[in-house]
Amino acid sequence: MNMPFKVLIVDDHPMLAYGTKIILENLENVLVVGVAATGEKCMEYVHEFIPDLVLLDYNLPDQNGYELTKLIKSYREKIHVVIFTGTDIFPIYNELLDLNVSGILAKNASEDQLFNMIRSIMEEQTVIPLALFKQLRLNKILDVRGALTEQEISMMSMVVEGFTQEQIADTIFASKRTVDNYLRKIYEKLGVKSRIQAVQKFVENKSN
Repeated sequence: MNMPFKVLIVDDHPMLAYGTKIILENLENVLVVGVAATGEKCMEYVHEFIPDLVLLDYNLPDQNGYELTKLIKSYREKIHVVIFTGTDIFPIYNELLDLNVSGILAKNASEDQLFNMIRSIMEEQTVIPLALFKQLRLNKILDVRGALTEQEISMMSMVVEGFTQEQIADTIFASKRTVDNYLRKIYEKLGVKSRIQAVQKFVENKSN
């Protein structure tokens, strides 16, 4: 039997935090190990439970999500962090990507959107909200077009949209192994080592 995917919820709004807990407990193989209302309590739980994912409110009473993400990642880089926010964090989006966050989710997201985010991360994928994706002006990636073939650009567009390897394989009528090989080659061309870094590099030519 697979080990449960451990999730820590960090939010100072009790109704939202425990509502999220109830929702996640309906997901198969997901275990909510704790609910924290402060950055200090978050780090206590991180050390105690070593969660696979921290669902992190960006604005906490004692700390912001950026600084807390740095602490989490400095303790254990492999812990996924999803920024859970009700404010516009687009101005610091690249800085968050530099910290290797695994996703960004609006607080008004539906249950299905939350489920999709968690499932994607369990499959080592990442998800970018469509509104943020549109702000990044994906259609104006000049330097990337010089490095990637049209097929690779198409494949990376699917990656940014949150397609899994299996979904990409179905779309291009190829095997998952072929898709894995394609993505490794793309990462090499972009000079990155992970999916989230590839997404960042692919969309970084945004309008300032």
